[in-house]
Amino acid sequence: MKSAWAAGAIILTLAACGRGELETVTYEGARFSGDLRSERGDRAAFVATGGPASVSLEGSKRAAAYQAVQHCIAYLGSSDIAWTVGPDTDDTALTIDNNKVVLSGRCIEP
Repeated sequence: MKSAWAAGAIILTLAACGRGELETVTYEGARFSGDLRSERGDRAAFVATGGPASVSLEGSKRAAAYQAVQHCIAYLGSSDIAWTVGPDTDDTALTIDNNKVVLSGRCIEP
């Protein structure tokens, strides 16, 4: 009976954590959140965002790239990406929308 209570407490603790920590990246002490959108008909293509860009473009790019890698691994089993606008894109060529860096690309199937 004790083990059932202990297991229940652990499950509730983990459930309370949510996904918040999984969607953030820490860069130079600042936290950056990311998001990703893809079309239902073509999950390989995506647009990822990360921010706040006003704090750091590099941290924002890393948060968006992290979301892209996680997406590609989840849907195609590979972290390989053909970037249209990626983390290596020159900062002056990046699109910033609502204080978020916008990256886009396509997951490469293994």
